[in-house]
Amino acid sequence: MTEETPGFDEQQPQQPDVPSGATSDDAEPQAASTPSQEEEAAPAGDTGQNAALVAQLDQARSALTERTADLQRLQAEFQNYRRRVERDRVAVKEVAVANLLTELLPVLDDIGRAREHGELVGGFKSVAESLETTVAKMGLQQFGKEGEPFDPTIHEALMHSYAPDVTETTCVAILQPGYRIGERTIRPARVAVAEPQPGAQTVKAEDAEGAEKADDKENGGPEEG
Repeated sequence: MTEETPGFDEQQPQQPDVPSGATSDDAEPQAASTPSQEEEAAPAGDTGQNAALVAQLDQARSALTERTADLQRLQAEFQNYRRRVERDRVAVKEVAVANLLTELLPVLDDIGRAREHGELVGGFKSVAESLETTVAKMGLQQFGKEGEPFDPTIHEALMHSYAPDVTETTCVAILQPGYRIGERTIRPARVAVAEPQPGAQTVKAEDAEGAEKADDKENGGPEEG
C-alpha cells in the first residue's frame, strides 16, 4: 500500500487565475501598460504651466513695445526741443547784432562823408578803418551803386527826375548807402532816381522803324516770298 504524504496538497503553489484563452505571460504586460492617475495628470499640468509662461511672455513683449515707443517719442521731443533752442539762440543773436549795428550806422555815415571830403586822415582814419573792419566781421554789408536799376525792396527814392539816356527807373545818385546783414536789410539805400522821358520810347520806336524802312529801300525793297 502506498502511503499518502501528509500536507502534500497544502505545499503545492497556487496558480493565478488566468482567463480562458490567455496565458499567464499575457497578464503581466497588460498590468504594466495601464497608466497610473499621476502619469495622466502630469501632461495636463505641464500644458497649463506652458500656457501661463506664454501669456507672461506676451505681456512682457507688449510692455517692451510700449516702453520702446515711449522712449522714441521722448527722444524725438528732445531733438525738436534742441532744434528750437538752437534756432531761438541764433535768432536772438542776430537781433542783438542788428540792433547794435543799427546804432552804429550814423557813425559810419559820418566816416563816409569825411572820406568823400578828404578829411579822413591821421588817427581818425585808423579808428574809422578799424570800426569798418569790425562791423564787416560782424556781417554788415554796404550796398547801393549809381546806375543800378531801382528796386523798391532795397531802395528808398528821395529824389525823382526824368532822363533821356535811361530805359528804366534807375538810381542816378546814392544819397545814403544801404546796409544788410546776410539777407536781412537793416536800412534801405536812399537814392535819387531817374525815369525815361515821357514819349521817349515811342520816338525811339519810330526812329527804329524808319531806319528799317530806309534799309529796305537801299536793298531794293523787301524780298517777296
